[in-house]
Amino acid sequence: MLASQRRSRILEEVRRTGAVRVSALVERLGVSDMTIRRDLEVLAQEGQLRKVHGGAVLPGGRSTEEPGFAAKSNRQNAEKQAIAAEALRMVEPGMAVGLSGGTTTWTFARLLRDVPDITVVTNSVQVADLFSREPRSDQTVVLTGGIRTPSEALVGPFAVSAIRSVNLDVMFMGVHGMDLRNGFTTPNLVEAETDRAFVEASRRFVVLADHTKYGVLGISTIASLDAADVLITDSGLAEEYRAALRERVGELVVVEAATTTSRSEPGTSGA
Repeated sequence: MLASQRRSRILEEVRRTGAVRVSALVERLGVSDMTIRRDLEVLAQEGQLRKVHGGAVLPGGRSTEEPGFAAKSNRQNAEKQAIAAEALRMVEPGMAVGLSGGTTTWTFARLLRDVPDITVVTNSVQVADLFSREPRSDQTVVLTGGIRTPSEALVGPFAVSAIRSVNLDVMFMGVHGMDLRNGFTTPNLVEAETDRAFVEASRRFVVLADHTKYGVLGISTIASLDAADVLITDSGLAEEYRAALRERVGELVVVEAATTTSRSEPGTSGA
């Protein structure tokens, strides 16, 4: 395969999934690690992608850049579905459940509609709309007020005030990015404050984040990694990153996108 053909394949993959790993490209394209890294360097210089530790992501990705809901809704769908199926195992009838904004929590909400006798508190316009289309008398949905973000989340002082008035059994949160130093982050300063209120209001904090979120940095930190009781991600996450995460989060759960099977990896943080 010519270098130009190989780089076209790399671009197709990063545009399809939003992020690629060097190790996955080596296996898929049958070339050396060094060759892939040179290809990524050339493509980065051309502005076609942005290099990150262990791979590359779509260009841009600045710490205040916030993609809209529609732009994110077609990325990593298989991974999101597997993560959502695992999260559903943590919900029982009678619970008060919090859901933040985002496409991963929206995917989870589609499954959550089948759980009877729950109260859902959310700042996601899309999640609330989903429940309103098939209303059930045994479910209560509370939509916070606030200012709408590009990701269709309601944030700001009205949202924070509403969230602080409730007590949640479990909070399920999607995040923009996560890394060892900065924890779970968002590109929206006001949304970070709203999400922190959700964390404080919950007895159990569960983060739903596919593998492409690792190494992505938003301008504001929502919570440190050790604040998460559970982090559910997918098997696309490199083993070295899993090892680092399991040392920090309370429990790391890794799901297989194709089969939605999972492996629990207890952490050491005691969260």
